[in-house]
Amino acid sequence: MSGLLALLDDVAAIAKVAAASVDDVIGQAAKAGSKAAGAMIDDAAVTPKYVHGFAAERELPVIWRIARGSMINKLVFLLPAGLALSNFAPWAIPPLLMLGGAYLCFEGAEKIAHALGLIEHHHAEGEETHDDPAHLEEERAKGAIKTDFILSAEIMTIALAAIPKSTFWMEAFTLAAVAVMITVAVYGSVALIVKADDVGLHMANNAHFSFTRRLGEGIVKAMPNFLWLLTVVGTAAMLWVGGSIIIHALHELGFHAPYVMIKEMAASLANSIGGAIGALKWVFTATMDGILGLALGLLLVPFGLKVVTPIWQALFRKNV
Repeated sequence: MSGLLALLDDVAAIAKVAAASVDDVIGQAAKAGSKAAGAMIDDAAVTPKYVHGFAAERELPVIWRIARGSMINKLVFLLPAGLALSNFAPWAIPPLLMLGGAYLCFEGAEKIAHALGLIEHHHAEGEETHDDPAHLEEERAKGAIKTDFILSAEIMTIALAAIPKSTFWMEAFTLAAVAVMITVAVYGSVALIVKADDVGLHMANNAHFSFTRRLGEGIVKAMPNFLWLLTVVGTAAMLWVGGSIIIHALHELGFHAPYVMIKEMAASLANSIGGAIGALKWVFTATMDGILGLALGLLLVPFGLKVVTPIWQALFRKNV
């Protein structure tokens, strides 16, 4: 009997350790995932265009197909690559972060330049038109998964840099948790956004109460403005996160001037205003990171459009 009790005590102790490990993994994953907020918002803002024009009953299957491809991108390709970098080439992480940050700055600046009429809109993947709906669905899904690979690479690299140095398996489980949590959050949000107008239309036409019908009408009318707001927030987040990544990576590589200058300016502005100094410092720092990200992005737009985009299209787009 005493042996059985000792065994139960050991099992309970192991369970407590396992539970603590799970808590650590989830906590680290949530913290690391929050660092990738800009790329996540961009992912959620970009994806709805890939289901534009489809019949309502095909929207969720297409989103599910893209979400499954995103999960494969993260778990099958990017997670092993990230672990290999962390354990065998950690020196490569800051340059890769800077590359991802530069891409975010380019994407954000390109959207602003197009909105201001400074550049023409280029034909992006996911905007193809075909008479065959099945062929169009195939092309849209493939284009979305390719675009997701870039965004997922940014997300996983940012998350990897945010994870405290630990054991191989702790890093692996944390990155896997980040991959699952972010994919569910992004594509769950996309599904809600895409179907919101259908839900609102159903409420407006079929609800029994006038309040519910008016609510449905309000949802339908609000969706275009919400999608516009999501694009604006996503663009701002890309510039903020992209600029922040580059400044912090330069700081880690020994080039401290931009990091120190922004910190000192933010502290000076916050102290001059008073009040919630910590919150003001964050706002000023994020604003200056975003301004730097926009300036860098505008410098990269000509190179991206004339060099990178044609190479990408030649390598990955099929002639259809």
